[in-house]
Amino acid sequence: MRAYRGTMSLERLAEIVNFSKSHLARVETADSMPPPELPALLDARFGTDGIFSELYQLARNESQPDQLQRRMELEAQACSVAEYTCQVVPGLLQTADYSRALFKAHYPCAVAEVIEAMVDIRLNRQAIFRADTPPDYSAILDEAVLHRGFGGPAVMRAQLNRLIDLMLTASGTVQVLPFAYGGHPLVGGSLALFTRADGTQVAWEEGSDSGTLMEDLERATARRRSYDLLRSCSLSPSESVTFIRSVMETLPEDYAPLTYPTPMGRALQER
Repeated sequence: MRAYRGTMSLERLAEIVNFSKSHLARVETADSMPPPELPALLDARFGTDGIFSELYQLARNESQPDQLQRRMELEAQACSVAEYTCQVVPGLLQTADYSRALFKAHYPCAVAEVIEAMVDIRLNRQAIFRADTPPDYSAILDEAVLHRGFGGPAVMRAQLNRLIDLMLTASGTVQVLPFAYGGHPLVGGSLALFTRADGTQVAWEEGSDSGTLMEDLERATARRRSYDLLRSCSLSPSESVTFIRSVMETLPEDYAPLTYPTPMGRALQER
C-alpha cells in the first residue's frame, strides 16, 4: 500500500478511525496515550507498514521522568478520583504532622526546609476539595494503613480522627478493607484512578519509590475492575468509623523506647 502524502484535518481523521476529535487532539499533543487499537487503524489508513504500532509500543514502555508531575495534573483536573492504599494514608487525606513524619521516615537525611517544602506541596494538593466543584472522591484503605504509625500516637490519633471526619461527605467516601478479606490483585502497592470530564480514565499505580501512569484504555479498565471489587468487599463508611475507633482505643499514650538486649545493642543505645 502506498503511504499517504499530504495533510488531513482532525475532523476527517476522527471520522475515519471512529474516535472523537477531542480524544485525538490529546493524543496529538501528548496529553494522552493512544488507545491500543488506534495505531493499527492509523497504519492501515496511511499505509505506514506498522510504524504507528511500533511507536505505540515504545511510548507505552517508556519510563517518563515527568510522570509524577503528569499524575498531579490529572488529579487537579479530574472530575472523579478513586484511590486504594495498602500502607500509608493517601496524600489527599493526610494531616500536616502525618505528612511530615512520613517524609522524615522516607528521607532521613533531608534538612528541615526540604521536608517542609514537600509537606506544603502535599497539602496544596488538597485544595481540590475546596474548589467550587470538587471532584467525587473515594478511597479504600487497607487495614495496615491504620496500624502503621508515623510520628507517634498523638500524630496517628489526629490522623485517624481526620479519616473519620472524611468517611462520608457530600463529595466523597472513605472505606476500610480489613485483613479478613485476604489477598487481592492490588496488594503490595497503591492505585489512583482519575476520570476526566469526557469520561476517559487514567490509572496511576505506585510502589515504594516509583509510579507508573497508564493512559491506555485496556490497563486503566483492568485497574478499575480491581478497584470496584475491593470497594464492594470493604466495610461501609459507618462500619469503617467503628473499625477506626476500635484501632484508636489500642493506641498507647506514647511509644515505649526501643531496647537492645545484646551487648552490641546496649553499646549502640549508650552512644
